[in-house]
Amino acid sequence: MKILALEPYYGGSHQAFLDGWHERSRHEWTLFTLPAHHWKWRMRHAAVSFAAQLEEYVKKSNAQADWDCLITTSMLNLAEFRGLAPPQLRGLPAVVYFHENQLTYPVQCEDRRDLHFAMTHLVSIRAADSVWFNSAFHRDEFFEAADRLVRRMPDDSLRPIMERAKKIAQVAHPGIERPARSRTSRRRGPLKILWAARWEFDKNPETFFEAIEILKQRGIPFRLNVVGEQFSDVPEIFAKARDRFRDEIDRWGYQPTRDAYQAALTEADVFVSTANHEFFGLSVVEAIAAGARPLLPRRLSYPELLAPVEQELGADGKRSAAENPFFYDGHAESLADRLESLSHRLERDGSLQTPEEPDPQAAMERFYWESRAAAMDQGLEKVMENTSES
Repeated sequence: MKILALEPYYGGSHQAFLDGWHERSRHEWTLFTLPAHHWKWRMRHAAVSFAAQLEEYVKKSNAQADWDCLITTSMLNLAEFRGLAPPQLRGLPAVVYFHENQLTYPVQCEDRRDLHFAMTHLVSIRAADSVWFNSAFHRDEFFEAADRLVRRMPDDSLRPIMERAKKIAQVAHPGIERPARSRTSRRRGPLKILWAARWEFDKNPETFFEAIEILKQRGIPFRLNVVGEQFSDVPEIFAKARDRFRDEIDRWGYQPTRDAYQAALTEADVFVSTANHEFFGLSVVEAIAAGARPLLPRRLSYPELLAPVEQELGADGKRSAAENPFFYDGHAESLADRLESLSHRLERDGSLQTPEEPDPQAAMERFYWESRAAAMDQGLEKVMENTSES
C-alpha cells in the first residue's frame, strides 16, 4: 500500500513512533510533518498547514495523489483536514493514533482544562475509519472521560459518535528500538536507582524523593540517575533533591544524546516509577529492555506492560499475581522497603534476580519494532479490508 502520514508534532515519542514504524514497514510511505513546538497552535492550525502543503505538492509533482490510506495522530483535526484538503485526498481511509489526549492529560486545575481540544478529538474520531490507542489503559480512560463529557452536553448529538468510536477503536502498542547494549550482569556495590520521566507534577517526583530520603535515613547506600525532559515550570522538589542527594547523584537532568540516555538505562540496577499518570510508559519498557529491574506502582498501564510476567506468576501455584515482585503499593514507605530489600540482595548475592522469578526483560521483546511494525502493518491492512467491504 501507499501510505500518507501526517504528524503535526514531529518530535520526541511522536517522531520515534513514526520513524520506527515506517522504516520497518512493508508498505510505501510519504511523510508530512510539522515541528514539535507550540502544541496548542499545532492542534489549531495543523489541518490548514497540511492542506496547503499537500495542495502545493500535488501541483508541483503532477502527482495523482494515489495514496491508499492516511495515518495521523490525535493532534490533527481530521474533519477540518478532510474539508480543506485537495478533493482527491478527502476520501482516503484514515487511522488516527492516540499517543495522548487532551481530555485526560493531567492538568493541575481541572477547571482550566480547555475542552475545545477534547472536541477536536471527538470530531476527528467521527471522521476516522479506525482509532488506535497506545494502550488498553489509555483507551478505557479516554472513553470513560468522553462519556462523562457527552453527558454534560445539552443534547445527545455526540452519543452516536461515541458508540461508533468504541466499535472502531483498537490497541496498538508502540515499539522500541532493540537496545544497542543491555546489562546482563550486575556488580556488587551500592544499588543504582533510575528515575526517568518528564519533570512534571503528574510523574509524582515527591513520592520518589521521599522514598530516597527514607533510604538515606536508614543508612542504605545507593547511587542515583534522575533524568528526563524538563520544561519552564519544574517542580521545586528537584532543586531541593539535587542539593540533598548531591553526594549520591551520578546523572541529573535531560540527557543530550540518545547514547547518553541509553547509558543511563544500562547503568541502572532498578528503574522506579512513581507516576500518577502514564498513557503507555515508553521509558519503562526501554529501561527493562536494557536490563533494569522495574519497580512500579500497580496502576495505569503498568500491569498491561508486565502482563506476561503477571501470567507466569499467576500460573506458578506458589504465589499469586498480586505478589508480583516488580510492583509496590504506590507509597513512599513501601517503595523504600522494596529498594532496601533489593540493596541487601545485591550485596549478598551479587544479583537482583532470583532463580524462581520470571525475567521481565524477556517480556519486553514483544515491543521491539521488528514485531510491532509487522503487527501494525497487519492492522492497517485489516482497516483497509473493512473499509472496502463497507
